[in-house]
Amino acid sequence: MRTLSKMFMTLSVLSFAVPAFAQGGEAAGTNWVAALTGIAMAIAAAGCGLGQGRAAAAATEGIARNPSAKAAIQVALIIGLAFIESLAIYTLLVIFVKMK
Repeated sequence: MRTLSKMFMTLSVLSFAVPAFAQGGEAAGTNWVAALTGIAMAIAAAGCGLGQGRAAAAATEGIARNPSAKAAIQVALIIGLAFIESLAIYTLLVIFVKMK
């Protein structure tokens, strides 16, 4: 938790520092949109991966506690994993739209 807190504090400080690097006129040639979209997809993929892991762990625990509810838990797990995966796909689509 402490590492996560330090990471978010660093990101917030960096977001306030962005205007300090603003340039007048033509940019130096760095494509910030491409760099930031890569970071956005990495964050989305990490979040989806964590969500899928937690969902699978909870489903496995639920089946272990009540094996007779396996079918209902499996259906709910598959639907939940589809929703989680769609978040990563939506992020990828937004990145493609933003790049054009």
